[in-house]
Order: sequence, then C-alpha cells, then structure tokens
Amino acid sequence: MRRRGRAVDWERVGRALDARGCAVLEQLLTPDECEALALLYDVEDAFRSRVVMARHGFGRGEYKYFDHPLPEIVTELRGALYPCLAPIANRWNTAMGIDVRYPDAHADFLTRCHEAGQVRPTPLLLRYGVDDYNCLHQDLYGEQVFPLQVAILLSEPGQDFTGGEFLMTEQRPRMQSRAEVVPLRKGDAVVFAVHHRPVQGTRGTYRVNLRHGVSRVRAGMRHAVGIIFHDAA
Repeated sequence: MRRRGRAVDWERVGRALDARGCAVLEQLLTPDECEALALLYDVEDAFRSRVVMARHGFGRGEYKYFDHPLPEIVTELRGALYPCLAPIANRWNTAMGIDVRYPDAHADFLTRCHEAGQVRPTPLLLRYGVDDYNCLHQDLYGEQVFPLQVAILLSEPGQDFTGGEFLMTEQRPRMQSRAEVVPLRKGDAVVFAVHHRPVQGTRGTYRVNLRHGVSRVRAGMRHAVGIIFHDAA
C-alpha cells in the first residue's frame, strides 16, 4: 500500500487540486480489494453506525461508519495517503492565511483529534441502489478537520451500475457555482477538498467553498469507500 502511494505522481495531483479542487488516483485498489471491501457491508460488527440518507434529508441510499479496529486496508490507506497530502494541505492553509499546520504522520494528527475529543472513526462504506443519490455536502465532524479526503469507487460503471457520477460544486464569491463531474472506474480514487481551497485572483488569494455528492444511480448497485483523515466528536 505504501508502495502504491509513492508510485502516484503527487506533483500532478497537487496541480489538479490547485486547479479544480480534485484529482484522480487511477487504480489505487485492485478489483479483488474492491470486492472484498464491498462485501464488508453486510458484516454488521464491522461498523459503529448505519445512516439511511432519506431519514436525514441527505439523499437516498445508505452508508455505514467503520468501527475500531478499522479494516487493515483502510488503516493502510489512511497512513499511506496522508503524508503525501499533508504538504498540500499545509501549502493551502498558508495561502489562505490559516494558522493550522498538519504533522507529517497520520498517527500524530489522530492524536490531535483525540485530544480534542474527536475519537470516533470516520471512514465509511456507501451503498447506492436504483434512484439513490447523495446530496451535495461537506464532511465536517469537529474542530479538527483535515482539508482533503478520498473516495474510492468499488463498483464498475456500465457493468455494476449506471449513473451515480461523483460530483463537486465550487462557489466563488459573487459568482455562480461551478460544477465538476469526476469520471471514475472501479478501483479509482478521487482526492478532493473537504471544505474550501485557495484560488488566486487579481487582488490576491481568496477561499472558495466546495461541496461533493453523487448523482442518481439509474440501474444496478454502486459501492464506494470514503477515507476521511480526521476522526469525529
């Protein structure tokens, strides 16, 4: 897993995040790894809670938050990706005039979360059926927030499901929202901004707010895993 993190062209990823607030990591997981993760959805003791989106106005479909101990592959993903994303997060905060800086190792950042009372794991497994969708939102779980997160598609578009595209919107001051559709294949990951990102304007750097979601699934079943680096209060 750490080898795969090192194999990514992180300069390319950084440029894409700077330009659009998202970047694709192709084939981060193998088909077998995708299928093994998707099958965990029916293993009840692997999770701490289940959320039915329609009950909360979040959309349609459902997701489950993993409980401790996290699946090994999820722990490895968090540990391997975080050190590559922390320099980007620190660079963004510098540009936006935010004083927070992130440590090099994910374990050290989790210690910061836990000291702030954020002790519940946030990685989650999502399942969408026909006509399910996820409303545009931001995953903020407490004072300690890592500004980038990762979603990995575990199903094959056109084979396991149709529709269900990953979506992002970006709201710039005094401008209409800009939408981004991110095409993914099975095993691909998208790295994206949790809350906001810096944009260089004619009068300096300013912040833009971003939200993400999933469009309506038209047929089949779509599974995805979300890798969030901060824990929840």
